[in-house]
Amino acid sequence: MVDVGQAAERGREVSSRISREGAGWDCAEMGAFKDLRPNRESFSWLNPLTLWRSRNEILAALFGDPSGQVRARWMGSQRDRGVDPSLRIPMDVGEEFSFLVLGDTGEGDASQYAVVPGMLKIGEGTDFAVICSDVIYPTGSGNEYEDKFFRPYQDYRAPIYAIPGNHDWYDGLGGFMRVFCDAQALKARREGFRLSPSGLRGLLWRKPEKIDEAALAKARERRSLPEQQVTQPGPYWAMETPGLLIVGVDTGIRGDLDREQANWLREVSRDPRPKVLITGKPVYTRNEYKPSKLEGGGTIDDIVRDPRHNYVAAIGGDVHNYQRFPVRVGDRTIQYIVAGGSGAFTHATHTTPRVTVGGVHEDDYRCYPLRGDSLSFYSKLYSERLRMRWLYLTPDEALCLMSQHIGNTPPRPIDGVEITRRMRWAARLLGAWPLPIRLPVDKVFHRYLSELSDWDDPPFFKSFLHVAVTPETLRIRCFAATGCRPQEIEPPLEDEVCIPLA
Repeated sequence: MVDVGQAAERGREVSSRISREGAGWDCAEMGAFKDLRPNRESFSWLNPLTLWRSRNEILAALFGDPSGQVRARWMGSQRDRGVDPSLRIPMDVGEEFSFLVLGDTGEGDASQYAVVPGMLKIGEGTDFAVICSDVIYPTGSGNEYEDKFFRPYQDYRAPIYAIPGNHDWYDGLGGFMRVFCDAQALKARREGFRLSPSGLRGLLWRKPEKIDEAALAKARERRSLPEQQVTQPGPYWAMETPGLLIVGVDTGIRGDLDREQANWLREVSRDPRPKVLITGKPVYTRNEYKPSKLEGGGTIDDIVRDPRHNYVAAIGGDVHNYQRFPVRVGDRTIQYIVAGGSGAFTHATHTTPRVTVGGVHEDDYRCYPLRGDSLSFYSKLYSERLRMRWLYLTPDEALCLMSQHIGNTPPRPIDGVEITRRMRWAARLLGAWPLPIRLPVDKVFHRYLSELSDWDDPPFFKSFLHVAVTPETLRIRCFAATGCRPQEIEPPLEDEVCIPLA
C-alpha cells in the first residue's frame, strides 16, 4: 500500500510549482493511460446532436429549472421503497480513514482516463471515493456509464459514491438514480400544453432516455467485487463517520435547492460533528461568490458559515480546475475548494483576476493549473488552430506576464523574460485581462470549440483530491495528472491544507 505522506513529499518536489517538467510541458513519454481507453474517439461539443441533447440547460435558464419538482418525485419514490428518510449512510470506517474526491469526470476521453493511473496509485487503500458533479457527459444517460464510469474505475477496489451535476440532470436524473441508487425509472407524466413558462419548456424538453438494462448489467460486471458495491439512498446524503460528517447536496441544473432538500440540510447540519460539504456547484470560484439559493430563503453558504454547524470545508465541482479559497469566518477559517478537474477539459485559470473575494489575500489563494500554464496552453492551442504563430506564449513568458499582471511572485523559477508588446496583445486576446473582444477560453470554448483541439496530447492539467481524516485533523491534498508517464509514476502534489478538527 502506498504511503501517501511519502508520496506527497515526493510529489511536492515534482509539481508545476517547481518546474516546467512537473507541469507536463516537456513530455518525453505519453502515459500508460492511453492503453486503458476503449477507443480513440474524443468527446465533441461541436456535434449538433450533442448540443441538441444538452438543450435542457438553456431551457431551464429561459423557462425555469424543474429539478426541484423532479427531485421531489425521486425522493418520494425512494421513501416508498423503504429508504431511510434521514438519508444517512453509516460508514464502516475507523477514527482514521481516507477517501478520494473526483469532480466532473465523465467525458470518456483522454482527459478522463489520464487521471486513472495516478488516482489508483494514490487511492490505494482509501476507504471510498466521491464524484462531485457531472458523472456522465453530455446528458447523464444510463446507457453511457460503461466507458465513462465502470471501465475507467474498474480497478479502484472501494465503493464510489456521487452527487449529480447539471449534466446528469439533462436525463431527468434517470441514469444517475439507476446506477447509484438502484432506482427504477419514474413513471412518465403526460400533461396537456399550457401557455406558461413550464408549458413552453415542455414542448422542447429532452425526455429521459430508456436504459438498456442488459447492457447496464454487463457494464456493472466491471465493478462487481464485493468491496466495490454500494447503494446510496438518493442524490443527496450524509455519510456518518466517528468524527466527521460528510454532507453531499444536489444542486440540480441551475444550482438551487428545493424546499425539501433545504430543510433536510438544515436538520442534518445540526449534528455537532465537524462537517465537509460536497456540492455540485462551488461557493467561490474565479474571485466570485456564488452561494446556491435555498427555496424558502437563504443560501447553502448561510448554513455552512453558521458556527453552530461546524463546517470546516466546502468542496464543489462544475468548474473544471482546482482552486482553494481559505475564507475567514469569525474566529475560524473555512476552506472553500473547487475540485472539478478530474475528467472534463480544463477551464482556464488565467482569466481569474487578483483574488480579493471573501477577504482572501492573493498570496493565500491556490489554483491548478497555474495561471501562467493556463495562458500558455490556450496560446498554444489557438496559435496552432488559427495558424497565428505570434499568439504563442512559452510557459515562462506566460508565467511572467501573469505574475506581472496579478502582482505576485512567479510561483516557480523562470529564466529571464523580457515582456514585449506582442506578448501583451496575445495575453489580452486570450483573456488574461479585460478586453472587449477576446478569444473564447472558458465555458463558451467548452461548449462550442473544444474539438478545435485534439485534447489527446499532454499536458492535460487534471487533478483529484486525497482526503485523510484523523480525530485531530482533516488533510486535503490535490494531486495532478498531466498525461505524461513520469507524473503517473510520481503524481505531483499541487496543494495541501491541514484543517484542525479538535
